[in-house]
Amino acid sequence: MMMHPSYKDIMDAVNKDVEPGEESIVNSRYSICIATAKRAKQLIAGADPKDLDKKIVCDKPLSQAVEELYEGKIKILPKNAEDNQ
Repeated sequence: MMMHPSYKDIMDAVNKDVEPGEESIVNSRYSICIATAKRAKQLIAGADPKDLDKKIVCDKPLSQAVEELYEGKIKILPKNAEDNQ
């Protein structure tokens, strides 16, 4: 089974605004999995889904989370940013 978009596509989308020489926001598939799982849990708990640019209806919370991350509707924050909130 192949996931669309691919992990590489998602990592490229998340890291697109990183300046040369700066540390990437996401360096591994694990980070993508954790971020999408957290967002899927938020959706299951009743969080409002973000409007997606595509006309795809995501009927599963994890699919919705993947699309939101890929389209930049949600952001992955560095661990130290979460500690300051």
